[in-house]
Amino acid sequence: MATVELTKDNFNEVTENSEILFIDFWAAWCGPCRMFAPVFERASERHQDVVFGKVDTEAERELAAAFQITSIPTLMAVRENIVLYAQPGALPEQAFEQLIQKVRDVDMEEVRRRVEEQATAS
Repeated sequence: MATVELTKDNFNEVTENSEILFIDFWAAWCGPCRMFAPVFERASERHQDVVFGKVDTEAERELAAAFQITSIPTLMAVRENIVLYAQPGALPEQAFEQLIQKVRDVDMEEVRRRVEEQATAS
């Protein structure tokens, strides 16, 4: 599957309709972003059941601000509308593959239970 260009107009729809979504926050002028782009694209081709989206932080400043993106590239993993991972920096291909597997392996019932506990404790 090719990557999806995420914008403020389609972001919620794509997020809500994706069980697993990896988001690459990037900009054209960013060298590490350009180095990570082929890794991200190859992963999108290998993992057809996962959605891979890209947010151009220059064109989509509102989205970048909403997620407090201060360094690019930033990679985010969302599963069932819950952010499981959000870190700046380009990952090597092997590390990205490991992250994809870890996101697949997460016990989402446990995650939802913890999220609910935190919400009621606040």
